[in-house]
Amino acid sequence: MPRRPSVAPLPSDALLALDHQLCFALYSSSLAMTKAYRPLLAELGLTYPQYLAMLVLWEDDGPTVSALGERLFLDSGTLTPLLKRLETQGLVERRRGREDERSVFIHLTREGRVLKRRAVAVPEAMLCTLDCGLDELQGLVSRLTALRNRLVPTPTTETPP
Repeated sequence: MPRRPSVAPLPSDALLALDHQLCFALYSSSLAMTKAYRPLLAELGLTYPQYLAMLVLWEDDGPTVSALGERLFLDSGTLTPLLKRLETQGLVERRRGREDERSVFIHLTREGRVLKRRAVAVPEAMLCTLDCGLDELQGLVSRLTALRNRLVPTPTTETPP
């Protein structure tokens, strides 16, 4: 059962006002963020979802497809075509597990590792675009992560054998 708010409720008309909706603030901010990233990622030849996948791989090369999907909150129907495009671009390669051929691991290629050096400019440019300090940014990330974790449990990370 959802908890009742501890503050005085808004009138019903105000409850339904678009600008009072947290979901809309998050949605429209996400759209704006993706739009701001677009020109920076175009220089790398990546879409925003591809960039997110590459961030995970730059942190930990060689996760399974399922672990990567969990980390990114993406289902296999979305992740598989994304990985195929990254593979076509020569940035990653998929390898079947030696012990269990049902497991597929994603590894960076040489080109994928080289791209990381160019990608360092993206977060720096976004800090300038957002015009906020590192402390403010980390605070936002922390609060949004906590909100997400209230809605969806944090995925478990899987390490390759």
